[in-house]
Amino acid sequence: MPNGSLERFASGQNSEGKNSLSWENLFGITVGVARGLEYLHRGCSTRIVHFDIKPHNILLDQDFCPKISDFGLAKLCMKKESIISIDGARGTIGYIAPEVFSQQFGEVSSKSDVYSFGMMILEMVGARKNINQSSEASSKYFPQWVYEHLEEYCANPSDTVVHSDLVRKLIVIGLWCIQLQPMNRPSMTRVVEMLESRGNDLHIPPQSLLC
Repeated sequence: MPNGSLERFASGQNSEGKNSLSWENLFGITVGVARGLEYLHRGCSTRIVHFDIKPHNILLDQDFCPKISDFGLAKLCMKKESIISIDGARGTIGYIAPEVFSQQFGEVSSKSDVYSFGMMILEMVGARKNINQSSEASSKYFPQWVYEHLEEYCANPSDTVVHSDLVRKLIVIGLWCIQLQPMNRPSMTRVVEMLESRGNDLHIPPQSLLC
């Protein structure tokens, strides 16, 4: 995988102009990971929940085609429904779905991967937009900040209309994926449909975030 992992690009563009992704590349990677997770959740004869979706575990080939790696924490789901019993929390801080560490949020299932996927999208969008330049944004939980400033955030004069639409689509999908209750998150099949839809067809979810 000559382009290493997605984590290599998580800090955005550095002073030398390296380690940055175009919006088209980032969007293509997002779609590729979504289709990979959809296959794990629905395409396999035995469903697989990864439990550690994060930029470090997304490898990129020479064409920036993503491959999901590191199945060390994965669990098989033998039944048709994807409710899973696990012993203790698993995953990486910052990407772990709330139900994985506390049952008060719901049942552990493939929707736990959806949450991690959503956090990864929002992290990469924030890195690509170099959000740390804003003192207000850097002092607040990014999903909450971007929820409150979505339209102005997407209307960056340096971006084209096409890029602004891509950014908005990625953020709205990311916000849907990180809803607190698993039942309120889309399936990965629905996420793929959202990615392939027109951005104007997507509406912002209720503000139900883990702040």
